[in-house]
Amino acid sequence: MSTRIALGLAALGRPAYINLGSEGALPAVRDVASMRAATFAVLDDAYAAGIRHVDVARSYGRSEEFLAGWLAERGHRGIEISSKWGYAYVGQWRLDADVHEVKEHSAARFATQWAETLALLGDRVGLYQVHSLTVDSPLFADEPLLEALAELAANGVAVGFSTSGPAQAAAIERAFALEAGGRPVFSAVQSTWNVLEPSAGPALATAHAAGKRVLVKETLANGRLAVEAPAIVREIAAAHGTGPDAVAVAAVLANDWVDRAVIGPASPAQLAANLRGATLSLSTEEEAALAGLAENPEQYWRHRSSLRWD
Repeated sequence: MSTRIALGLAALGRPAYINLGSEGALPAVRDVASMRAATFAVLDDAYAAGIRHVDVARSYGRSEEFLAGWLAERGHRGIEISSKWGYAYVGQWRLDADVHEVKEHSAARFATQWAETLALLGDRVGLYQVHSLTVDSPLFADEPLLEALAELAANGVAVGFSTSGPAQAAAIERAFALEAGGRPVFSAVQSTWNVLEPSAGPALATAHAAGKRVLVKETLANGRLAVEAPAIVREIAAAHGTGPDAVAVAAVLANDWVDRAVIGPASPAQLAANLRGATLSLSTEEEAALAGLAENPEQYWRHRSSLRWD
């Protein structure tokens, strides 16, 4: 069901990202006007398909700006928005930038980026997340920052975090144990889970059972499961008359602990292909076959870090 799908704008808010398959899907000329138009086209189709959750981030170039413009032009209400802070986009709208984003988990970065998000999206943001929280983040020992996050939650904005890297499970467990003023700091998590990297699954299931909200990102393994899908994924897709990306999305949604599966299409065509997974039911045998694709987490994340921004 599309009600469990969130549209992520990581591949549309800036001219370059590490997703495979964007070449040919994005505009031939990736200037601001063209990328804005491409974003609007995908948002329009997502809305028509019943998607009512859009996920952005301060580091996704102009994603918040594009989303704010689309909302203003279309007049849509009832759109849930989640955004993230912690990374700053520094790519200067260049595909060949040496560095595209810089990470900083500090109270100052939070204050600056929350003000920027507010200026663009106002009170529409329902979930604000720490971007790529890892077990070694200084956030865990930064009392002023934790108090600021707790204050945001007290003012009605859900506070969450996203995770990356082979130690996602440890970060999830440690983060949900954090308290400020005797109350949990975080109520939601957005983690990578796909058939190639399912290691965070048990921790996410535990979080869901404890009443935390669970979002899953990188459902297509940054496009690997669409462009370089293993043979068994292609076989299952062929049996269902669909594409490998739909199988990857269906595999995520087969987990009852997933509240939202975040997809990041670069075009309306990719969106339509991804959404076929929302109505695809996998058999027990198919799920078992897909479970056999799990890679060693260290290996998976080394491969991910080698992907080019283009």
